[in-house]
Amino acid sequence: MKSHHKHKMHALHKSKFTNKNLLLFGVASLFWFIFRTGTKPSRIMYPCQRAALANSSILLSISIPLTLTSVMMKTKKVFSKKRTTIALLIILASVILSSEQFLGSIQLAGAADPNQEIDLSLEPRDAIASPASNIYVAEGREYAHISDLVNLMGSHDLLFYKSETTGVNQGPDGLIAHEDLVLIKINCQWNQRGGTNTDLLKELIQMIVDHPDGFVGEIVVADNGQAQHGSFGTGGSLNWASNNAEDQSQSAQDVVDMFSASYDVSTYLWDTITELPSVGEYSEDDMNDGYIVDQTPYPVTGIQVSYPKFRTDFGTYISFKEGIWNPVTESYDSEKLKVINFPILKSHGTYGVTASIKHYMGVVSAKQTNAHNKVGTGGMGTVMVETRFPTLNILDAIYVNANPAPADHYGPPTSYWSATRVNTVMASTDPVALAYWGSKNVLMQAANLIGHTDTHTINPDSTDKSGLWGEAFGVWLELAKTEIVAGGYSVTTDENRMNVYVTSEGSPPGEETFPEIGTPSQDPPRYNVMAGEEVKVSVNVTDAGSGVKNVTLSYALNNGTAWENQTMNYNPSTSLYEATISGQPADTWVEFKIVAYNNAENCSTKESEPYCTYQVIPEFQSGHILLVLLVIITLMVIVYRRKHYLRTLKK
Repeated sequence: MKSHHKHKMHALHKSKFTNKNLLLFGVASLFWFIFRTGTKPSRIMYPCQRAALANSSILLSISIPLTLTSVMMKTKKVFSKKRTTIALLIILASVILSSEQFLGSIQLAGAADPNQEIDLSLEPRDAIASPASNIYVAEGREYAHISDLVNLMGSHDLLFYKSETTGVNQGPDGLIAHEDLVLIKINCQWNQRGGTNTDLLKELIQMIVDHPDGFVGEIVVADNGQAQHGSFGTGGSLNWASNNAEDQSQSAQDVVDMFSASYDVSTYLWDTITELPSVGEYSEDDMNDGYIVDQTPYPVTGIQVSYPKFRTDFGTYISFKEGIWNPVTESYDSEKLKVINFPILKSHGTYGVTASIKHYMGVVSAKQTNAHNKVGTGGMGTVMVETRFPTLNILDAIYVNANPAPADHYGPPTSYWSATRVNTVMASTDPVALAYWGSKNVLMQAANLIGHTDTHTINPDSTDKSGLWGEAFGVWLELAKTEIVAGGYSVTTDENRMNVYVTSEGSPPGEETFPEIGTPSQDPPRYNVMAGEEVKVSVNVTDAGSGVKNVTLSYALNNGTAWENQTMNYNPSTSLYEATISGQPADTWVEFKIVAYNNAENCSTKESEPYCTYQVIPEFQSGHILLVLLVIITLMVIVYRRKHYLRTLKK
């Protein structure tokens, strides 16, 4: 009997220990969820927050019934019928808390959902003032490739290949000659979606080596991650394990290795020389790799200009400023060195936006100069003028970080989860116009479509630096432009002086056209619509043929078949068509579609997309939180009464 009693007590103790651990872990997860979420509901969308909520809900739903059952069995006298009813209600509440419906309703609190693929509406335009800068845009999965971009450039008189033979994309005024050394300046400071897309890099190298005259030059892929910051605090890498590509293991080094057996293609990570003592030019009998540093601040921007000089894997001596050094003739060939400035478009917590101007921060040495602090004074414009102006600027926007600071997940680091796929690649010989147009038409549009309503930190027209660690994007971009113009280059931030050419997945030229309906946005975002709150729907609608005649917003409630129609009015200040859906009761599902006609009576419809539906937030959501607190308080009471009862028995 004693042995049996001892075994029974051991099993009871083990059961109590297990229940106690489950309960404690569940309560700890719940407290973490509440503390970490704080006053920012968007944090509920974090993976760790979802895990904490799931842990707390599931573990509490398991431990609470077990604990209550155990207590009820051991202390029958303590529980009256009324208290038993309360206990059963608590068990029911714990089941509700762990249900998929509850978890789903909590997750609806996220203000933005960046991890998705969206369609942009990018429109061509003609400059109405001169001199004008040309911007070339390839959009959509089918067209967002380097070959399509080069063809678009060629169709508008910017030839990629320099050749004595005139032909498709080639001619005497082309950009890249078959004997040139092409330095491709990418972004490699950050892994995952924070760096230049390596699929595009591969396409660009392929385009260069396919030179119609036979490529016999050299290609170097380079960047300076400054041997600091970056994904692991150690600077950049050309061989990240997680990369921005369809095959996420494909690094920049992997791409280069695909070509290096047949062509002179190599990499150079300037991080390796950014901390070395500064060096002199080759013409000064200094053959060492390193940075040339002018310690005297430039008068207007105050920046200390610096640039790399180095020997490639194939024995070529390069000065980023002076060109290719010939040790035999002891002279530079500046014309032979062509720089392709190839950044990724993303938000930036200090300076608003990384694009084709801020990207030159990867040319200078931040370790030996004040360069990073002088981005806000227009210093990157000074660097471009005083070192080497890019031959071509290509802006990667296959994936973008469209989370504007100070919203969660802003750049420059960009995880796979925080990136938005927009399938766009752009080019221009004007880095200022490209940065301006890309941020305003691609980055801001993407930010709106994923749920952000405050985009002033990525707006090139904004001078408001609130939410940033540094200067406003609109301020320093204008200052950089002023520096570049003073250096003799034609650049602009005036949209009236921009020609925009777009290749997209729309109707081919010459065919009957239909209205183009972009991805609609709504305010408030679809995850944040409260009971009785009106929802404004905005969308870009264009027609390259006869023009847009009218646009209608139709909506239905709770999967109904009765559709309410609202005329969408054109807003000239936003270039969008807008209409309002009236406020609806809590828990109502709203589905809408957009129908557009052109003047030829051709019709297009946008419907049955995830962004064409939303649910009005259920009123019982706040009740769920109260239930959680009720569970905690009830547990504390039960534990207290249990201990009190046991003490009474001992007496």
